[in-house]
Amino acid sequence: MHVYLNGRILPEKEASVSVFDHGFLYGDGIYETMRVYDGVVFKLNEHIGRLYRSASLIGLRIPYNTEGIKAAVCKTIIANGFRNAYLRMTVSRGHGDIGLDPALCPEPTVVIISRELREYPAEYYKKGISVIIAKTRRNLMQAIDPRIKSLNFLNNILAKMEAKKLGAYEAIMLNVDKKIAEGTISNVFFTIDGMLCTPSVSCGILDGITRGIIIDLAKKRGIRVREGRFKKEDIYSADEVFITNTTMEVMPVSSVDERQYSVGGMAKLLRGLYRAEVKAYAADIRSKGEAI
Repeated sequence: MHVYLNGRILPEKEASVSVFDHGFLYGDGIYETMRVYDGVVFKLNEHIGRLYRSASLIGLRIPYNTEGIKAAVCKTIIANGFRNAYLRMTVSRGHGDIGLDPALCPEPTVVIISRELREYPAEYYKKGISVIIAKTRRNLMQAIDPRIKSLNFLNNILAKMEAKKLGAYEAIMLNVDKKIAEGTISNVFFTIDGMLCTPSVSCGILDGITRGIIIDLAKKRGIRVREGRFKKEDIYSADEVFITNTTMEVMPVSSVDERQYSVGGMAKLLRGLYRAEVKAYAADIRSKGEAI
């Protein structure tokens, strides 16, 4: 595997970051995860836009313009030769003396990693995955703005550890007000009497790109959508539950704690619509000659 590091494509073993990098020392940095479908990076502009938003919110200067980022992404994908890939771009504050002052770091560190995408097991989509409601609360949004896709992931890791201990695949976190927020790596959806429900961004969640697409697709299909503030009892009483993110797309949930669910028609419908959206997007990019 080859890694993009500060303008260079390097073999994995040669791609190293300083132990004085503030991303390593303090989790001071941001990232984006993207998915490549047969040489097309899905919603690349949206991911780049969110990367710049995260950078702006922590006062981090990204050393490339939009076209520079696109070129770096293309170089990384081509160097690895994967037509279908997982792509992660990380921008840290960079190398600097020990201390919290961002001014200690003269230049940010930019890393892009591309790995061949291995599809989630078909069984997961057929039967669903198990989920728990974690005891670990979502970070208070007044402390860390959830719009920042930050390298500081300890909050999510602690919730993931809870899930793993109980044999579950994912954990849903509540916020300080005991309202449903999000999963450790996902946004949460559920249905009640045909209405599609999902936590509002006011609950302290990251406004996932896949989440936004699913909401738009549902509304275009005439499905009632409610973005609100929900208690865990609301999800326990739901007809079906699913989670979303860039790589898993739409993943049905078979259980939340002790509550069991069938893989319902809403998840199947929206996954099909999402796949059609991906196909149409990829066709448009290819027609413009912008595929890799």
